[in-house]
Amino acid sequence: MKKLILIRHAKSSWDQPWQNDHDRPLAERGLRDAPKMAERLKKRGIHPDRILSSSALRAMETAKITAQELDFPEEKIECEKNLFHASPNLILKYIHQQKDSHETLFVIGHNPGLNELINELGIDLDNLPTSGHIGFKLDAKSWSELNRKTVQFWFIDYPKKKD
Repeated sequence: MKKLILIRHAKSSWDQPWQNDHDRPLAERGLRDAPKMAERLKKRGIHPDRILSSSALRAMETAKITAQELDFPEEKIECEKNLFHASPNLILKYIHQQKDSHETLFVIGHNPGLNELINELGIDLDNLPTSGHIGFKLDAKSWSELNRKTVQFWFIDYPKKKD
């Protein structure tokens, strides 16, 4: 059974509001929350076979922190510029193109695209918070089969969520 974890990048810094949005780094809160959330994945026994991330600095920093906490080689993170503020259909296209040998896929990106994809997969969610994770299990052998009918909601987690 394939597992998909959608991760919204950690909180970004607005210390320099004129800065190009793509180049915005993580804020202190993001640097605090990202490893904490990765640790929660580790406690669930979730480890990626593949990490696909937006090329935006805040997403890549989130990906690198997550990879480090989960002992995933940083050089194996796939950085994709088209995932920066991507539509749900484009995110889904990248998921569909993944090798079927990958059983657990992390996709690190942005709202509103991630949230709209979550809704298209059948989960009514207003907002996936920064550093938030939502997991789905895919009842199919191929990533190309991912759609509302083949996925099951698995879990949702975010920094302020209480157990």
